Amino acid sequence: MKYAFYTGCVAKGGAPELYQSMMQITTKLGLELEELVGASCTGAGVLHEKNPVLADTLNARTFAMAERMGLPIMTICSTCQGVMSKVNHRLRSSSEYLARINRYLADEGLEYKGATEVKHLLWILAEDIGLDKLKTLVTNPLTDLRGAPFYGCYIVRPSAVLGFNEHPGREQYLDDVISTLGAEPVEYDGKDKCCGFPILTMNRTNSLSMTAKHIAEAKNEGSADFMVTPCPLCHLNLDGQQPDAATLRKTPLGLPILHLPQALGLAMGIDPKALGLERHIVSTKDVVSRIMG
Repeated sequence: MKYAFYTGCVAKGGAPELYQSMMQITTKLGLELEELVGASCTGAGVLHEKNPVLADTLNARTFAMAERMGLPIMTICSTCQGVMSKVNHRLRSSSEYLARINRYLADEGLEYKGATEVKHLLWILAEDIGLDKLKTLVTNPLTDLRGAPFYGCYIVRPSAVLGFNEHPGREQYLDDVISTLGAEPVEYDGKDKCCGFPILTMNRTNSLSMTAKHIAEAKNEGSADFMVTPCPLCHLNLDGQQPDAATLRKTPLGLPILHLPQALGLAMGIDPKALGLERHIVSTKDVVSRIMG
C-alpha cells in the first residue's frame, strides 16, 4: 500500500519521536511512503480564522502535489486530518471556489482536480490494513494493561466532513486498535474532548485544567496504565504540560502518553529507544517494562 506521506509540522518539530516511531513501523505494516517534501503546514485551523483563502490555497497545493503523484495522502496528525478534510470538502463542494483556488496554484504549475483522499494512519489501520492483519503483527501483546484512547477534537468532528456516514466505525477506531494490541480500552468522558492545547498561550490556566481533568479521569476513574493519542498537538499538552497540570490540580498524575505509532511499535516488539520513548516528559519506563517483560 503506497501513500503520499504528509508528516505535518509537529512530527518533525516539537515531537520528533512521532516521526521516528512511524518510520520504525512502516515496513512491518506493509506501507510504502513517499514523503511530501515541500508541502505546507495546514494552518492548524488558526490560519483559517485570519485568512481562509490563503489557508485553503496552501492545503489545495498539498492535495495537488499528491494528486500529481497519483497517491492518497497519509497523515499522522489528527489536527492535520481535520483541517485537510474540511478544506477538501469546501473545494469539492464548489467548482467555482476550486477554480478560484487553482488560479493561485497556477504560478507553480499546479492544479487540484478534487481527487485526493486524505487518511489518518488510524483510519488506514482499520480500513486498509485491517485489524485482523494488525493482530498477526503483534508479538508483545499489551496484556493486563489498560489503555486510555484520546481522540481529541479534529478527528471526530465535524463528522459530516470526516466520512463518518460512510465509515461510522471511525468514532471508535482508537478503542479498537488498543484492543487489537492486547490492552483493555478505558472508557471515560474526556476521550473525545479538546486537550486544551489551542488555548495554551491565551489562557494557560484553563488549558492546563482541561489537560489535568482528562488525565485524572482516565487514571482515577478508568484505572488507565497509559494513554494513546493520534494527535501530536494533544501529546504536547498531555505529556509536555502534564507536570504543570498536576501542580495546578494539586494532585499527582504521572500517566504515560504514547503516540499511536509508539503503541504499535511496542506491541510489535520494537526497541523502545528506537521508538523515541525516552524523549517523553512523563516517564514511560514502568509501562514499557510491563510490555517488554
